[in-house]
Amino acid sequence: MTEIYWATGAFAAGTLFAWVGATFWGKYRYKALLKGAEKEAEVMKKNGMLEVKEKFLHMKSDLEKQAASRNAKMQSAEAKLKQRELIFNQRQEELQRKTAEADAAKENLNNQLLLVEKRKQDMEKLHQQEVAYLETLSGLSADEARERLTESLKDEAKTNAASYINEIMEEAKMTANKEAKKIVIKSIQRVATETAIENSVTVFHIDSDEIKGRIIGREGRNIRALEAATGIEIIVDDTPEAIILSGFDPVRREVARLALHQLVLDGRIHPARIEEVVGKVRKQVEEEIVETGKRTVIDLGVHGLHPELTRMVGRMKYRSSYGQNLLQHARETANLCAVMAAELGLNPKKARRAGLLHDIGKVPDDEPELPHAILGMKFCEKYKEKPDICNAVGAHHDEVEMQSLLAPIVQVCDAISGARPGARREIVEAYIKRLNDLEQLALSYPGVLKTYAIQAGRELRVIVGADKMDDKRTENLSMEIAKKIQDEMTYPGQVKITVIRETRAVSYAK
Repeated sequence: MTEIYWATGAFAAGTLFAWVGATFWGKYRYKALLKGAEKEAEVMKKNGMLEVKEKFLHMKSDLEKQAASRNAKMQSAEAKLKQRELIFNQRQEELQRKTAEADAAKENLNNQLLLVEKRKQDMEKLHQQEVAYLETLSGLSADEARERLTESLKDEAKTNAASYINEIMEEAKMTANKEAKKIVIKSIQRVATETAIENSVTVFHIDSDEIKGRIIGREGRNIRALEAATGIEIIVDDTPEAIILSGFDPVRREVARLALHQLVLDGRIHPARIEEVVGKVRKQVEEEIVETGKRTVIDLGVHGLHPELTRMVGRMKYRSSYGQNLLQHARETANLCAVMAAELGLNPKKARRAGLLHDIGKVPDDEPELPHAILGMKFCEKYKEKPDICNAVGAHHDEVEMQSLLAPIVQVCDAISGARPGARREIVEAYIKRLNDLEQLALSYPGVLKTYAIQAGRELRVIVGADKMDDKRTENLSMEIAKKIQDEMTYPGQVKITVIRETRAVSYAK
């Protein structure tokens, strides 16, 4: 029992001792934790205060830098203002100095002007006295003397100027003629062409004379049908192995020749077949005309030509002028124009185009009242050719005024092509008689001294006496001669009448 009590007491004492120990240790630990927390709070407080102080120092440093920068800028601006103020003061002083100098110069100038004006008045008085003295000596007034001196100077200046101008003109004419001849000769030498071979008849060759009877047909029905279909006179005579096709229209003659060729090859010759073949051949000839025009413009390098103008160029193959084939003449003129334009430094393509189209007015079948040059110009305008091309076409016989250098080039090259020996055929006797008639017709008018028919009868120059008629009368005389030639004579193309009335003054230096 005692042991039980002792054990219980010991347990209780141990428990109490353990509780007291635990309580004491808890308080000690609490105090330790509290003390640690206080130390940590103190450290954090110190750290916070350091950070705040550091930030404050940084901010203070930044503010001081900004303040220093602003102060520096203000000092710089202040220095600039002081510098400008100094410059302004200097300029103001300089301006005041210059103003004072200008005032002084102005005053000096006014004084000099007054002095000059006074001297001028003195000189005028002296001049008047001298003029009066000279007038007294010469017996002439100043105005009269001035007029005489002016007239003498004018006459002398006119004489010198006229002499100088004449020398320049003579030198220019000599040089111009030389250069023009050189260019023309070069152009002629560089272009070669055949002579005229055009006729108004075509000879159709056959293998035997037996075919003549088949062409004539029973009671001449075949030949009548052929003539009616083609508009060509067919002459079947005793000429061996040949039939003559006669007609003024080369296209019709070509249609008749090709139709006869096909009929003879085919062997079937009767009116119905003739009309059929002629219709086909006519279409072939039209196609050949277009093809010829295309080949021509391609050969000459003429681009962008209207199709209708191309067709008209092809029709030139079947046209002739005084025996000269029109297409051959146009090609030759085009090449001559290109060569001459190149020699003169102009555009050879445009010159070649104008030369090709210059006689396009001769192509239409109908014969309008307009000259062929004017008609050709209207065709070119209608088909949107350029103005200088149209003018060159219209002016190559002087019907319209020349407006560009292409026009005289085309005129000259047209004359060169037509004037070649053998280019155009005309009976010599008729040619000479026509020229003589032209000259005699003009000589029949009173006041006419000499007449010259030039350019193959295309121009008639009439020289009249200056003392026998005035300028107005010369104009009337030109129109009267032109009208009389139109009414009484037959001639190709046109004739230009130029009446010359000149006055000559001759003096001799001894």
